[in-house]
Amino acid sequence: MRIQDLHQQLTEIGAKPVHIGRVTRAWLNGQALDVGTRHQKTEDFLPLSVRNGLPAVSEALDSLVRLRSEHPGADGSARLLVELVDGQMVESVLLPRDGLCVSSQVGCAVGCVFCMTGRSGLLRQLGSAEIVAQVALARRFRPVKKVVFMGMGEPAHNLDNVLEAIDLLGTDGGIGHKNLVFSTVGDARVFERLPLQRVQPALALSLHSTDAALRRALLPRAPVFDPADLVELGERYARLVGYPIQYQWTLLQGINDSQDEMDGIIRLLRGKFAIMNVIPYNSLDDDEFQRPAAERIRQIMRYLHKSGVLTKVRNSAGQDIDGGCGQLRARAERIARDRRQPPQTSRPEPLC
Repeated sequence: MRIQDLHQQLTEIGAKPVHIGRVTRAWLNGQALDVGTRHQKTEDFLPLSVRNGLPAVSEALDSLVRLRSEHPGADGSARLLVELVDGQMVESVLLPRDGLCVSSQVGCAVGCVFCMTGRSGLLRQLGSAEIVAQVALARRFRPVKKVVFMGMGEPAHNLDNVLEAIDLLGTDGGIGHKNLVFSTVGDARVFERLPLQRVQPALALSLHSTDAALRRALLPRAPVFDPADLVELGERYARLVGYPIQYQWTLLQGINDSQDEMDGIIRLLRGKFAIMNVIPYNSLDDDEFQRPAAERIRQIMRYLHKSGVLTKVRNSAGQDIDGGCGQLRARAERIARDRRQPPQTSRPEPLC
């Protein structure tokens, strides 16, 4: 379902643009579609045909996403396992300080080697209404003033739906443009289309290495960009919109935490309108990747700061519940698969 499908459904029951806007804003705020104001009753602003047709519209919107389970973290976050109308699952994350991380795809085609989501490949796109529905669902629990497109999926691979969602959230959704964050591994279409949008979001670029060969190995199906070229495109967009580019760096012990890499970051980002987000890997016991020791992370932070690169450590929300992106969905899929397996029956012993 896309945003225009919702608007068309409302038009068919007699809603005018003013009514469509009112109903859409109520939905985005996690409220009943026919909610009035302190000074207006429902019957004062919605025609009878719209009031009669709203239950069917509400049912359609409620079916878009359903909370499958909630996993609170000690850091004030909460990971939400969300079921879609076809039974597929994605993850949203309620972040501290009124933020929300949303998914744009079921699975992902980029195949980042350190990402659980990428292991399943791309299963399907989310429609723009399904993306926005994650915000509407989250606002039933707490305020949402910032939305980051850093959940499951590569937003650039679902660009039309993601841009539709961003446009709605930045207008009727009441979210400031710089508080909408489009995260991508890098795609030429992103740099072509974002500057043309009515709502121009902040941009987060997944860098992960300053070595072109290593970056290709870590992001095997991402568009091929030399890291220096990607930074140059990011800098151009940052200067256009007036807020810094966020560069994402998943920190992997023994892989991209070397001194050469840190010097490469300084070479590329010093003097740029940028923030380096260092994200220590969310390790599991049987992972082939591990996060560096806490002391090494502190050394990296001090070195980059001292060298003129604004750096922040961004621990993945919900690490205490093994809630790195894609892990909840993978766990739920595994449990469901185990339940579908027929019980193993033992072969009877021969009588002689």
